Amino acid sequence: MDAASLLVGLLVGALLAAAVTLGVVALRGRGGAAPEALEPVHESLDHLHRLLAGIERDRATAHGELREQVGTIGQTSALLRQETAALVTALRTPHVRGRWGEVQLRRVVEVAGLLEHCDFVEQPSGTTDQGSGVRPDLVVTLADGRQVVVDAKVPFTGYIEAVQATDPAVRAQRVADHARQLRAHVDVLAARRYPSAFGTAAPFTVLFVPADGFLTTALEAEPALLEHGFGRDVVIATPSTLLALLRTVAYSWRQERLAHDAAAVLEAGRTVHARLSTLSGHLTRLGSALGSALTRYNETVGSYERSVLVATRRFDDLGVAAAPVPTPAPVEGTVRALRPPAQELPGFDERDGTTG
Repeated sequence: MDAASLLVGLLVGALLAAAVTLGVVALRGRGGAAPEALEPVHESLDHLHRLLAGIERDRATAHGELREQVGTIGQTSALLRQETAALVTALRTPHVRGRWGEVQLRRVVEVAGLLEHCDFVEQPSGTTDQGSGVRPDLVVTLADGRQVVVDAKVPFTGYIEAVQATDPAVRAQRVADHARQLRAHVDVLAARRYPSAFGTAAPFTVLFVPADGFLTTALEAEPALLEHGFGRDVVIATPSTLLALLRTVAYSWRQERLAHDAAAVLEAGRTVHARLSTLSGHLTRLGSALGSALTRYNETVGSYERSVLVATRRFDDLGVAAAPVPTPAPVEGTVRALRPPAQELPGFDERDGTTG
């Protein structure tokens, strides 16, 4: 019996006891009264019957809804078990497991802010110093031109079996198997010599584990697993640690681009400065030439007045010419010389270009 049924039973018992008590009290007070005296008792019992009928309908409705919800939860649980079993079965397949690792690696790279074909290349081909062809999952280019090789093909069948195990002894055995599989994969990855296939690659390979739980579980059985990888130039990285590494790489790339832009701006400034220096030289020579031309012009005008106009005025005095020869006027003026910038001249007045 559930709590709701027990509560309804107690309520019905209390109401019946109250009704019977009221009926007995009424009968004793009226003695041998007529049947009409029992009418209030009948009304109370009818009201109690209607109340109990309503409570029963509500209980049946609630019980039906609860049964429907429990059935829905059961169907959802069954479907979830089927999907989980299908996922586990798929992850046992090597190519599906490898593809899932590649997708996780791609997501981490995108979150880090790196750009494809600019900061990293997926699955490039190369040849090691032993003549073997290799194809890592990812090659990240650092700001200094060096590269970091990343591999995401990690076996974790033992981890799946450990999660599914209910017996603690079996789970411990599967965890040990998972750690042994990961250790063996580190040895295989070290033997592939990925860095030698790329001339500018760093002297280590990053082994990407698609989930932090994979590495944590393996470390339970073999705490020295990371040191084992370091000794063979293999760095085991989870999504969180690889994300930190790639964000550092992305930051270095941004700093490199800023430095490159600053160098380009500096070079452009030097070019403009050199051209302005050349233009200033041209202006100086042009001003000097203009000053010389002005001097030569005034000298020519003076010579013209002294030697030529004297003779021509005699024709004017004889009335030979229809109009007198005009006298050219001398040109007075100076060519403005280039001055240093205003901020280098103390007391410089920019309104009239004079110094005080």
